[in-house]
Amino acid sequence: MKLQDLFKLNGKVALVTGGGRGIGKFIATGLAEAGADLILTSRKIKNLEAAAQEIAKETGATVFPIACDVAKAEDIDSMVKAAMDKFGRIDILVNNAGATWGAPTLDFPLERWDQLFNINVRGVWILTQKVANIMKNQGGGNIINISSVMGFRGSEEMTHPAVPYNSTKAAINLLTMNLAVKLAPYKIRVNAIAPGFFRTDMMAYIEKPEFKAAHDLVIDSIPLRRVGDMDDMKGLAVFLASDASAYVTGHIVVNDGGLLAK
Repeated sequence: MKLQDLFKLNGKVALVTGGGRGIGKFIATGLAEAGADLILTSRKIKNLEAAAQEIAKETGATVFPIACDVAKAEDIDSMVKAAMDKFGRIDILVNNAGATWGAPTLDFPLERWDQLFNINVRGVWILTQKVANIMKNQGGGNIINISSVMGFRGSEEMTHPAVPYNSTKAAINLLTMNLAVKLAPYKIRVNAIAPGFFRTDMMAYIEKPEFKAAHDLVIDSIPLRRVGDMDDMKGLAVFLASDASAYVTGHIVVNDGGLLAK
């Protein structure tokens, strides 16, 4: 196969959770540019519809937006059924939907701890199990989990006062490796991307004047001295979703401007 053909996703259908904005939208755009049709999900249909129209117009892909709260198993069931009714297959699953919530560590409420684990871990597992069964019956597939550099390290209270978040992403890292082994007999590859600081709505607070000290601390911690943007995510996502990475499974690929290396 020629090099340029290794990265093509023509004829593939990709399901991207949290696809209406941020890293999910970055990834969805890259997959569509590589030739894939898309199912975009998130809780807010307004964001999804706007993203779907934009991506479809720019790439010519068929983009199907479906509202879904991944913390609710019944939402996942309905969304997957609608996706299969529309396309009849799912070749690529990107588990991007996630949440964070900040509060001082010593006062962090238990209900918020449970909420983050329900969304960031439990929801990923429920959807992955369901889609993996579809992929098994199709003869293979490709799963990309979105982790975080915070799944490898602790974080300063000033820049990231969300104590359970790191643990949820560490769980995703191990789930990725475990599923890569368990699903390999079905020709399903499982990898993860661990982003550092990217320019998204989730990180928008750090650009505010009152958080200048935190912003400066973040930039000083990144050897490349900038946060990531769309183009920094698209290429890596297409690599992991395509035949260019056909021998890669069970890996967490860090995409952080050198943060973890420092």
